[in-house]
Amino acid sequence: MSLSEDMTAMGRRARASAEILRSAPAEQRSAAIRAAAAELRASAANILAANAEDVAAASALVDRLRLDESRVEAIAASLEEVAALPDPVGAETERWRRPSGLDIARVRTPIGVIGMIFESRPNVTADAAAICLRSGNALILRGGSDALRSCLAIHRAIAAGIGQTGLPVDSVQIVPTADRAAVGLMLGGLDGAIDLIIPRGGKALVARVEAEARVPVLGHLEGICHTYLHASADPEMAEAIVVNAKMRRVSVCGATETLLVDRAAAAVLLPRIAHALRERGCALRGDEESRRLAGGIEPAQEADWTAEYLAPILAVRIVDGPEEAVGHIRRYGSGHTEAIVAADAAAAEAFLNAVDSAIVMWNASTQFADGGEFGFGAEIGIATGRLHARGPVGPEQLTTFKYVVRGTGQVRG
Repeated sequence: MSLSEDMTAMGRRARASAEILRSAPAEQRSAAIRAAAAELRASAANILAANAEDVAAASALVDRLRLDESRVEAIAASLEEVAALPDPVGAETERWRRPSGLDIARVRTPIGVIGMIFESRPNVTADAAAICLRSGNALILRGGSDALRSCLAIHRAIAAGIGQTGLPVDSVQIVPTADRAAVGLMLGGLDGAIDLIIPRGGKALVARVEAEARVPVLGHLEGICHTYLHASADPEMAEAIVVNAKMRRVSVCGATETLLVDRAAAAVLLPRIAHALRERGCALRGDEESRRLAGGIEPAQEADWTAEYLAPILAVRIVDGPEEAVGHIRRYGSGHTEAIVAADAAAAEAFLNAVDSAIVMWNASTQFADGGEFGFGAEIGIATGRLHARGPVGPEQLTTFKYVVRGTGQVRG
């Protein structure tokens, strides 16, 4: 069979599986996720061997790609967290009675078949599978060529777990080739099989998906995240938050890429924070004023304000109060995650209200922009658009709804 025929057949199997998942009991789907977690642990040696081959061939973003025993265990544990979450399928979000006597309920229902196109991160294979099973959706995965061996090994474990519970093994499928033509076929919808495409990767991937997709897209754009230090920020807290927000893991989308410092406190805050960052190997690129206040800062270019570095590099800018900080974020941000560090509650609340990003934080590191930290067990991505879902996408965000109307013989006059 040709690739096109193979992919179309994959879509048909996914659609058939989605119809079974839609009415499968919650406990059966939970059992499938738990069994997948157990198979991941049992297959850890095979997964790590496959991952070692991927890492050896990789030329970039190795931190995102590399797995070890602790990361495999963390993936399995996150699946168990997803299995323990309340099941969203069939949950009533609202119910009311009309003067006509009709009883109307808004009820969560699966979207159907999800197509997931992603790069570099093998754990997405497991996270997406668990979230889709929890929300009653079938899933077709297409991972990047740099992580293909790892993703296939993880998928084998997941499929083995699903098969133990009587659910269709085709509930979660993966494209077994690095052929880029597979992406185009998925964007075409596979003859109507795919209901929603979720891209997770670099700007070029997301731009291609949004430009070419013939089905709805749940976008995950760049993580150009900002931390703003208000004039009232406690210096010790500000240092701890900024260092963590930038340096805990530089390659995650929730890493702070631009630091905005209030001019009124910059002389106190910036030198100590710049020193702490440089000690940890972070390069700084700043505007003229920040360079005067702290040593070791290279000149920033216009492109630095829109850079998602995913590296130990931080852009620094001095701003004249909250209004200018919000203006900078509106102009250069990607709508992902922004944080304010402030002791002034009124200033913080004003910032939280004014900034229209998917996640806004007060006195916390932007590295908390993560589905697991939000209590979702895992995430399928951080949605930066304004429709359907925003922020970490967990099981609830992968449902839509229908209206269930119960009557007693009413007819409309």
